[in-house]
Amino acid sequence: MPRQLPADCLNEIFDYLENDKITLYSCLLVNRLWCEIAVRILWKDVFCSSTPCPRVVLSLLSPIIACLPNESKDLLYKNGIFFKTSTWKPPLFNYASYCKILSINKIDQMIQNAFLQNLNSDKELILQEILKVLMSQISSLKSLDYSKCPMNVKLINFPGAKDCLMNLTELSCCSTDKYSELSPICHNIQSLTVEFGDFISNGLKDLISLQHNLKNVTLIYSYISLLNRTSGMEIITSSLSNFSLTLTRLKIIEYCIPLSFISCFINLQELILSYEYDDGLNDFDQLQYIKFPRLKVLKFLYMIPKVDMLIKFLEINGKNLDELYTGEYDRSLNLAIAEFCSNLKILFVMFINVGLDTLGIILKSCQYLESINIWCNYIDKKRFLEVLAKNTPKNFSELKIYYIFDQIHPDELEEFFINWKIHMPRRSLSLVIIKSICLEVNVETMKLIEKYVEMKLIKFRIKIYDEKED
Repeated sequence: MPRQLPADCLNEIFDYLENDKITLYSCLLVNRLWCEIAVRILWKDVFCSSTPCPRVVLSLLSPIIACLPNESKDLLYKNGIFFKTSTWKPPLFNYASYCKILSINKIDQMIQNAFLQNLNSDKELILQEILKVLMSQISSLKSLDYSKCPMNVKLINFPGAKDCLMNLTELSCCSTDKYSELSPICHNIQSLTVEFGDFISNGLKDLISLQHNLKNVTLIYSYISLLNRTSGMEIITSSLSNFSLTLTRLKIIEYCIPLSFISCFINLQELILSYEYDDGLNDFDQLQYIKFPRLKVLKFLYMIPKVDMLIKFLEINGKNLDELYTGEYDRSLNLAIAEFCSNLKILFVMFINVGLDTLGIILKSCQYLESINIWCNYIDKKRFLEVLAKNTPKNFSELKIYYIFDQIHPDELEEFFINWKIHMPRRSLSLVIIKSICLEVNVETMKLIEKYVEMKLIKFRIKIYDEKED
């Protein structure tokens, strides 16, 4: 009789498969032990699902509804909220206790999708009872998205909430009253996302100041007018300056905060600045001469600073960069990347037809380059792929192509595959097409890609373009 692997070994193996849901679902069917371990991992972030399918959503909600105490079930029943009798049966596992990552907005959307009707106050009642059982059963929640939460829902009022939230390490929040609610309990947050408008409460200042080891901060200005994007900057800068040694990742979206305050974060490893209007980068001159000895990732998702300032910054910090993202073309900037950023592994940079020679210069200089991103809209795709194939660094393995308005012709793509095989005969290429949701990839292109996947020359996947992604 074959011996069973011990539970701790299975735990490590299944943790490695965390993002491979299909394989984990198959593990459910092997035996009781495998099922118990796979269920724990599958339910870790089950409420982060974005599926709109009512049947799938209801299948995720039903086990949690089955975990509700009798008093909650009676309350829902008295308010005319009925479920199939199967949801009242005791569940095989205490599914609620396995949840470690919660998005209240996602749960709210799932309830709406599951019942396909305007539940109004009934929807909030279901949400309240689900959150109540989650707070009482989860021993230690790790990540909470508390944004877009109904105003009358206060987690801290639910039994068990203090113990559940005490060791929270990731928090995303946008409501001003939620900061004061969480600040007395949550002191171990390492990753904080703050979304705000024209008012910042002192509760946020308290929440930030009470943290022990804050490492990752995202500041999002989301007010529709964008007229007061300097709101509360004193609170933000004074609070965050206390973490000058621990903060390693900073992302700022549309918030016109003085960039000089970034200079205090001497251990910064990742800096992401996203401004659709260049006024947010007007004072980048305050950063151009600052050295960040541990900076590995630098991204400008829309506008970039004045090119001469950015080049000076790269001259000082470019050698340490592993990843660089610039969303605008400038010839002198591309040449500076080749000169100062020779250790890059991932690059997203714009090219135009007259500047494609700079691609060859970058590829020859950046010999550690593993991945490059290309927008199809503005360049001669055939020439780009020819330059890429002929100058590919030895570690190069991934090409990301953005299909937003335009596509690469199948003949051009096949010529690239043939050239790749000649120049890199022993290395497979990972091809990622990132497309707009309304654009379908050409049928002939898909047939061509399938052909080369079968030949094991390439690996392939499609992603939907998301402006919110880094």
